[in-house]
Amino acid sequence: MEVILLERISRLGQMGDTVKVKDGFARNFLLPHGKALRANEANKKKFEGQRAQLEARNLERKSEASQIAEKLDGKSFIVVRSAGETGQLYGSVSTRDIADLLTAEGFTVNRNQIELNQPIKTIGLTNVAIALHPEVEVTVTLNVARSSDEAERQAKGEMLTTAEAIYGEDINDNARPENFFDPNAEFEGGEDNA
Repeated sequence: MEVILLERISRLGQMGDTVKVKDGFARNFLLPHGKALRANEANKKKFEGQRAQLEARNLERKSEASQIAEKLDGKSFIVVRSAGETGQLYGSVSTRDIADLLTAEGFTVNRNQIELNQPIKTIGLTNVAIALHPEVEVTVTLNVARSSDEAERQAKGEMLTTAEAIYGEDINDNARPENFFDPNAEFEGGEDNA
């Protein structure tokens, strides 16, 4: 199906472009969300009549997104989740969780603006891209940790998936064989019957 784009859509085209897309994408996303019109003569005339209005609305949205982007770009947010010793989360951090976190911090972000290919399932620092507008994208850092104390340690560059970081001691010192067995000690029961 051919459509006329009413706004810039990444990996598809600019406002006013006539592009060929799959029927389902047009019917289920582009047309219902007002992002495109079917490409026919009547709609081409309608688009040309509204072009100045659409460009003004796009410019207004872009300036709003740029103001939010200035405040948001490069910020770091802490997400506290339960996790196992290896750093594997007992769940995940999804786009909905990130959107709720940003909204709680005072930023207006919808979950469909967050570009996350797959949910975050381990502790650590993760960069997440947020498309506030088709032409305005920012990157924030999520610090996923078991507690706010661990988040601070992680922000300093410490790896928290090792046993030493979790328990606060080097387990290899206690796990050495000489700490469990003294080869020079005498055994009760006499000689070895080998």
